[in-house]
Amino acid sequence: MTIEKRREREKEEMKELILSAASDIIAIEGFDKLSIRKIAKKIEYSPAIIYHYFNDKEEILNNVMQRGYKKIISAVSSTEMKNTSPEERLVEMTRNYIEAALNMPDEFMAAQLNKSNEALKHTSWLFKGASKEKLALSELCQCLQDIYKDKEADENTIELTAQMIAVSTLGLIMKLTVERNLVEEQRQRLIDFYSKEIVLRIANGNKIK
Repeated sequence: MTIEKRREREKEEMKELILSAASDIIAIEGFDKLSIRKIAKKIEYSPAIIYHYFNDKEEILNNVMQRGYKKIISAVSSTEMKNTSPEERLVEMTRNYIEAALNMPDEFMAAQLNKSNEALKHTSWLFKGASKEKLALSELCQCLQDIYKDKEADENTIELTAQMIAVSTLGLIMKLTVERNLVEEQRQRLIDFYSKEIVLRIANGNKIK
């Protein structure tokens, strides 16, 4: 390994250390309590070192949020779902989204419940036209369009339906996160019933006549 490649790897490792520390602090204390000083203390480096890798706390927050969002996008965009029916794809997208969120419960909850403008730039998706800006919502809308392919689907109705599915899914995730001591069998029953029954009812209930 060349010196240049080793330095690049060390740089990435340090950035990962900083972001992981920031994620831990956010999960425990929330976005508002994050500070460069706390990150520095957690990783046992001086604050000056952190500024060598990131311009400020906002840049760190953006990176943390983007990492979480990428996990969600990966969950709802799995290539394994491409050859399934749109209804089956909708079920799998929903289940995958729930499982991805539950794999990072504290971080996910801290992000979704934060009202700061910085966090809302990443977590807001109820505004009109959100499906053109938010990739996860766009994937959901595309799935609904495929379900309605034989009908004259209204774009606004599709987006509203996607937003309502997203809202109800978020509610289930939050409740499962709070009641995290549920027996695993019951947890899976709830996720399966919601994904296979409730979400499809929402989608099919809005099929264009």
